[in-house]
Amino acid sequence: MSLAGGVLTTASALSLTARSDDEPPLTIPRDPAREAARRELSKQMYHENEPSWFQRALDAFWEWVADLFDSASTVTPGGPLGLVVVILVVVAVLGALWWRLGTPRRQPTSSAALFDDRPRSAAEHRATAEAHAAQGHWNQAVQERMRAIVRSLEERALLDVRPGRTADEAAAEAGRSLPAHKDRLRTAARDFDDVTYGGRTATQQAYQRIAELDRDLESSKPQLAASAPGTAPNARQGAAE
Repeated sequence: MSLAGGVLTTASALSLTARSDDEPPLTIPRDPAREAARRELSKQMYHENEPSWFQRALDAFWEWVADLFDSASTVTPGGPLGLVVVILVVVAVLGALWWRLGTPRRQPTSSAALFDDRPRSAAEHRATAEAHAAQGHWNQAVQERMRAIVRSLEERALLDVRPGRTADEAAAEAGRSLPAHKDRLRTAARDFDDVTYGGRTATQQAYQRIAELDRDLESSKPQLAASAPGTAPNARQGAAE
């Protein structure tokens, strides 16, 4: 290329640049520009690294927890450490109450019948209880042994046969004629209620305790009201013995 040609080309470029500087810049109306930007940003390539909706919700939750913790720590003696101690104490108290009381009962004990199936003898209930105990099913074993106790007292005429009787009622009635075993009867009824309606789990010791009570009651003599002078002995006493 000759020197004259190079100078001409440079001059032409400078001339075009000067004209472009003098002309107004190219502009696009606002609405079409906004729509074009929206279409461009909606492309998948711009959202590949964004967190999912679940992750965003989880982040928002933990941010809320952190804000709540910060707010609580400012009004708690000892700051964050004091708040942690308070939370641990509350959790420990709730755990102790849950362990001691068990799950809330869905219905009052007084409305729950002791027997809920066909009438069976005390011997049948004992045999069922022993079968459950042999398999380590302590809840069922406790239930059946308590039913054996009540059925045995009915068979000895120490309790009248009454459908719908509860364990608490049976223990209270039997305790009047067997006062030496009143407390143990009440404990057995409470064990029955705990595993049947209270959501508690029986233990082998609980079953052994109620089985021992059953055996002791078999050889216990009832303490009935004394007959008035000159009257015949109570017919019920003979039936009980």
